Amino acid sequence: MKLKLTTAAIALTASMGATSAMADCGEISITEMNWASSAVVTSVAKFLMEQGYGCTVQKVPSSTVTAITSITETGEPDILTEVWANSTPAYPGLLEEGKLVELADVLSDGGVEAWFIPAYLAESNPELTTWEGIMANPAAVGGKFHDCPSGWACDIINNNNLKALGAADKGLERFQHGSGETLQTSIAAAYADKAPWFGYYWAPTAVLGKYPMVPVTVGEYNAEAHTCNGTVDCENPSFSAYPASKVVTAVAGGFPEREPKAAALMANVSFTNAQMGEVLAWRLDNNASYDEAAVYFLTNYKDVWADWLDDEAKAKLAAILN
Repeated sequence: MKLKLTTAAIALTASMGATSAMADCGEISITEMNWASSAVVTSVAKFLMEQGYGCTVQKVPSSTVTAITSITETGEPDILTEVWANSTPAYPGLLEEGKLVELADVLSDGGVEAWFIPAYLAESNPELTTWEGIMANPAAVGGKFHDCPSGWACDIINNNNLKALGAADKGLERFQHGSGETLQTSIAAAYADKAPWFGYYWAPTAVLGKYPMVPVTVGEYNAEAHTCNGTVDCENPSFSAYPASKVVTAVAGGFPEREPKAAALMANVSFTNAQMGEVLAWRLDNNASYDEAAVYFLTNYKDVWADWLDDEAKAKLAAILN
């Protein structure tokens, strides 16, 4: 109840100051990717654009592949939040063509992607921290590889990596989750029972903060292999570990000229992994929505987001900042 009242108070206070700015900013579409950190970024950005800059912002539920395809074919949506650039093979080409413009490292520390087992499993069976150890006894990890949902970039990459390693023939089944939430829940359930678990995950996330996981050593990063593995029609998949990920906010070509103030704001929106992890852990512990998590961030990190704003927006949001 307190959180709902805080949400309402923030929205009311800010909206009273934002009305006069409506003419300064038009309609903007922004992705709400189907994983938690990106959805929080979107909710925070939407609030600041609407209440600080007078924009009319539409959230577009999406995923990496869907958003990149849409940008390629239609030039929309305007803003893509949390693009994991190194795992999105089409991204460099879209930059070169001017269909995308990179604005910011939205996760300033970068992102981590890897294949993991729970820490308790690594402690009891240290051989499972290597691919060779897992293949010697797939049953020890439950005989499954827990994979990310369809539409995520990691869906295609992991599938090609598993093909390259001959995982299915060696007794390891690929189990693809229907959503980020069920993938997350599978880790929590494994921890509750101290059960076997092996699969893909990433950071920053509340899950890796709450449930210690150990990366499995599989092989080295190979840029050529990783690029091929990121395409559905990769003819000859070969294994590559994930590179350290550059995680960015990108916008459609022409957006900075059309909405310069909103673009300048989004160029400043950036979270450290510690900040995002803390917000996501709070959301997980409180079973909160993404909008409620955004309110939590806005309430507790005023010194961070105040520096993202121009002077006019700061004045409009002064009631919250003070």
